Parts: sequence; structure tokens; C-alpha cells
Amino acid sequence: MVDAQEFLREIARALGFLSRVPIPARFFAYHDGSMRRTSGAFAIAGAVIALPPALLLGVLLHFDVKPELAALLALALQILLTGGLHEDGLADCADGLGGGRSRERMLEIMKDSRLGAYGGLALILSLGLRTEALAGIADAGPLAAGLVMIAVNAASRAALVWHWTSLPPARADGVAAAVGQPDDAALKTAVISGGVIYAVGLIWGFGLADAIAAALVAAFAVALFTRLVRGKIQGHTGDTLGACEQVCEIALYVALAIFA
Repeated sequence: MVDAQEFLREIARALGFLSRVPIPARFFAYHDGSMRRTSGAFAIAGAVIALPPALLLGVLLHFDVKPELAALLALALQILLTGGLHEDGLADCADGLGGGRSRERMLEIMKDSRLGAYGGLALILSLGLRTEALAGIADAGPLAAGLVMIAVNAASRAALVWHWTSLPPARADGVAAAVGQPDDAALKTAVISGGVIYAVGLIWGFGLADAIAAALVAAFAVALFTRLVRGKIQGHTGDTLGACEQVCEIALYVALAIFA
């Protein structure tokens, strides 16, 4: 069983993996680079990463900045903090799954760093849908909108871990395979912590029914995406992990904007 001090170190490592936030080297001393246990802290790390964008969103809305502009600026800060990690995965995954005729070709395209038409369209739709949905959620008030951003970021990282454990590595020599697969304890920790943060974050501005409905929509979207990946390439890659996070994030924001 991991003690509290060790779990704090896992959160720091998760932040180092998921963001550009500088993490002191001492947190990685004697660590083998495996994500088997560190992935359990992904949901909490997602919430921490979302704190500055959520604060920016709340402040801008408080000073009556147009909701669309406030949402776009907050998302821009989020992307800056993560280095576009998940957006990059979404674009590569869209190019591979959309442009490849065979499993091998799909994996080859996903490994290519160049951006194709499918990837470009996926990025446009992701940023556009999240911006408009966040702007719609802004009607709930600055505090509620900021808390939603934290909640959604935590839940989407938990979904990433679930996707990770649901499929074997698509490439034996890929990055996802190299860092290991989350163990059962990590999956449980990520899902529970992500669920708790999601529920608490929505208490302020949204009812239980809306929170559950949005969660069900997101769960369906993530399950559908995972099934698509299984059918296309028979396993996960680092790109499908990032794409899964984006699918969950988009689904939650859009569903909350519609139901709220």
C-alpha cells in the first residue's frame, strides 16, 4: 500500500509526465520511469493542471469579459501548460485512423509528426467545441465555470487511464508499452479520485441529474472510441491515450452545456 508521502511523489511525477510544469529532479530520483503506479495520480494531476486556467476563466468572467473569449483564453493557457500533449495525440490519432487502410499503415501515420487533414480538422473541432461549450457553461457563474474546468480535467485523465488498461499496447516498441500499463490499484485510484473531484466540482452550479447525465454521455463516448481503436489497431498507443482524454473532455463540456 502506497503511503501519503509516496503518493505525493506520484502526483509530482504525474504532473511532470502530463504537463510542462517544472518538477524538481528529486521526485524522479531512483524512479524507473514506469507509469504503472504513477498513472493512479493522473486525475489529481489533471485537476492541478486545470487550476490556473480555471482561475483565469473565473476572473475574466467576473470582469464581464465575453464568455467565448474567456473560454478560449483559459483553454489556451491549459494547452500552454500541457504543451498540447493530448491535442497532439488527438491529431495523430485522427490522421492515422482516418487515413490508413491497414493496421500497419495507421500506426505508421500516427507515428509521423506531420499534420494531415484529419488531424487538422480534429484540432479545430476540439478547440471550437470546448470553447463554445465552456462559454455556455459560463452562465452558471464565474466560480461554477472554473470548478467545472477542474472537474472535467480530472475526469478526462481518469478516462485516459481506463482506456489505457482496457487495451494492450498496439506496438511492442512504443512509448506506451515502454512506460508500462497501469496496475489495478492505479486504475482504481484514478477512477475514484477523478469521480470524486468531478462530483465535488459540479455541486456548486449543477444538479446531480445534470452531472450524472453528462458523465453517462462521456462514458459512452469513451467506450465507443475505445471500441473503434480496438477494431482498427487492436491496442492503445500514446496517441490514443491523448485522443481519449480529448474525447472525454469534449463530451463532458458539450453535455454539460446542453443539459445545464
